[in-house]
Amino acid sequence: MSLTDATSALIEGFSTEYSLTGASLLEEIEQSVCGCAYGASSWTTRAEADAAVAMLGLAPDKRLLDVGTGCGWPGLYLASVSGCEAMLLDMPFSGLQAAARRAADDGMAERCLPVQGDGAAIPFAEASFDAIFHSDVLCCLDPKLEVLRECRRVMRQSGTMVFSVLSVPPGLTAAEAEQAATLGPAFVGATHDYPTMLEMAGWAVTKHVDVSTGFEKTVASLLAAEEDHFESLAELRGEQRQIERLATMRKRRQGVVSGLVRREVFQVAPA
Repeated sequence: MSLTDATSALIEGFSTEYSLTGASLLEEIEQSVCGCAYGASSWTTRAEADAAVAMLGLAPDKRLLDVGTGCGWPGLYLASVSGCEAMLLDMPFSGLQAAARRAADDGMAERCLPVQGDGAAIPFAEASFDAIFHSDVLCCLDPKLEVLRECRRVMRQSGTMVFSVLSVPPGLTAAEAEQAATLGPAFVGATHDYPTMLEMAGWAVTKHVDVSTGFEKTVASLLAAEEDHFESLAELRGEQRQIERLATMRKRRQGVVSGLVRREVFQVAPA
């Protein structure tokens, strides 16, 4: 599948950020805001990851696929606390390298394997996994339905998938939807709502929660922390990149506060 310019730009941006994983200031900020220090690129907090362990039914005899894993958050953490095996799938090589280092450091290299691949063409056989997790991934991808169908293909009939996603609420005017597209990630909009796409892809929704309030608080905390450390982060990332990052976070927060963007968590099972 050929990549669009927007997708290529996103991958390049994530790759650059992942290459900074391990910087002490970034770990300090991530720990204070999200309760973890994995070089996370999603908005999943440690509390959300802990909840996901139970929602996914993870245990030592289970096999997990973390789609869009980045540097391994939260796939490595989920494997650490549950004892499950985890396949860590993503495109940017720098993130997978960081995930491999962390798995080795945590003594989990034998059961946690980083794999370079596309969520719309998952490189595993049918019915390979007991659980699938992805965090704020679909809003950064155009082929959402293809990813959901691929996840269904590799999921065992008894399995569970849990994911979070930023989305545009239903019922907006055309002007509001256009504004929402500027406040959310590159592919926040969708031709169908997520319950509809999940049904089209062979999934049945078992739980659906709006977590926008908690998301707004996380964004606000991260924004405040990065503003407080602007000079050091500008030196680390480059001043222009840091300015753009802060502007993006302000837009995300504005989107939620205005009701034009929301964050949802879905728990689904094969239909």
